[in-house]
Amino acid sequence: MIEIMDTTLRDGEQTSGVSFSAHEKLSMARLLLDELRVDRIEIASARVSDGEFEAVRKLAQWASSNGHLDRLEVLGFVDGNASLDWIQQAGCCVMNLLCKGSEKHCTYQLRKTAETHVADIKYLVAEAQNRGIKVNIYLEDWSNGMRNSEDYVYRLMDQLQHEKIERFMLPDTLGILNPDETREFCSKMIRRYPGLHFDFHAHNDYDLAVANVFEALKAGVSGVHVTINGLGERAGNAPLTSVIALIHDHLKLETRINEEALFQVSKVVESYSGIRIPNNKPVIGDNVFTQVAGVHADGDNKKNLYFNDLLPERFGRRREYALGKTSGKANIKKNLEALGIEVDEDTMKKITERIIELGDKKEVVSQDELPYIISDLLKKGEEEDDIRMLNYSLTLTKGLRPMATVKIAIKGEEFQQTAVGDGQYNAFSKAMYKIYRQLGKATPDLLDYVVVIPPGGKTDALVQTIITWRFDGKTFKTRGLAPDQTVAAIKATMKMLNIIEDKRASH
Repeated sequence: MIEIMDTTLRDGEQTSGVSFSAHEKLSMARLLLDELRVDRIEIASARVSDGEFEAVRKLAQWASSNGHLDRLEVLGFVDGNASLDWIQQAGCCVMNLLCKGSEKHCTYQLRKTAETHVADIKYLVAEAQNRGIKVNIYLEDWSNGMRNSEDYVYRLMDQLQHEKIERFMLPDTLGILNPDETREFCSKMIRRYPGLHFDFHAHNDYDLAVANVFEALKAGVSGVHVTINGLGERAGNAPLTSVIALIHDHLKLETRINEEALFQVSKVVESYSGIRIPNNKPVIGDNVFTQVAGVHADGDNKKNLYFNDLLPERFGRRREYALGKTSGKANIKKNLEALGIEVDEDTMKKITERIIELGDKKEVVSQDELPYIISDLLKKGEEEDDIRMLNYSLTLTKGLRPMATVKIAIKGEEFQQTAVGDGQYNAFSKAMYKIYRQLGKATPDLLDYVVVIPPGGKTDALVQTIITWRFDGKTFKTRGLAPDQTVAAIKATMKMLNIIEDKRASH
């Protein structure tokens, strides 16, 4: 059983621009321990700030009440008793002690000899034991230590191997290792100290973090460190999702991780961190279970020719088939089947032509928009939509809040409202929702708002606005395309309103 230590709350928070509130840390801790079932989480560094102390104290109280206290870990330093006092007062019982794993760090940063450094570490380990606090050891800059001062690493380890240290953690602090070095260095440590528990901690500076974790595990390490979405300093850490997939599928080893919760937790952390998950990120990217080419959808109809072991259902997701100019009938058929819609050949031909036409205009069509397109085709145009935009006015004036006036028709009946907001689209939404409240109609929650602007600085280029909604327990996206992002967002909103109106009519 491979042990997984997640350091999103500590190392992940070192991502530029990321700072988690106490509430967010508590929420993520619950998800990591109860939903994902990671073995341990590193939640903070000692002595950072008063706010950090309060966050750790709240986490410790929650963990203690739920039987998780020994799964919380705090980074501490070789600083006399200062870190130890901080951790104890916060209510935690595991310290990850940051020691120097390379001679250069020991000599030039601490200005100490290896022997003096070892003596300081031994004192802290003994003091922690007296206080009932367990200690793990980080050998900071261990990768450079093995490259340039291997004898120093062994001098340190020879003196510490018999101390009351739970785990020795081997970090590639600067992300310098390649897979061959990782396996060689980890193998040397395991052969020389066969009775010790070793963790490997990868950084992704050369985009090799996952590959290095792979080699460390093949060498025989007992645990690996990860972060959600690969958050971390510089290029980040090894992402939990990719690491779990390779452990389960390539190494055929076991972990306690609940794969079905990976996507959900990743999206929560995306929201808290403000760092977007790339669309092509393995396992959790929006596009990674989407077939684009029609030939692939056709192959999936014939013995799943384009499937691999990364089935989306494992991760709480589903396979999708993109609708665009390369889709073909097979993709469209797959989407219609998922929606339970049957159409005749003539209608299928019209749908295919419309989707290809939209694709040539750089529009992307979602499965949720497909019934809207079919309805649009059969009713011969937008003028037959249940909800139509008749007119709108958006004003933006310096020193005044943006204002929107909206006039729409719902099944032929006209309504008009005006509202102010924090931006033009916000004002537009408030005006629309005033109308809906007036009619007693439910409105969806806006979960995400993405604007895709083509590169190159062309101010007349079409902008795509993609909005994610939740309505009646279902999450879906709509897209709008226009030279102006607010106009594109309004188009996406009108699509959404007609989609939910169709849902109401079908109930």
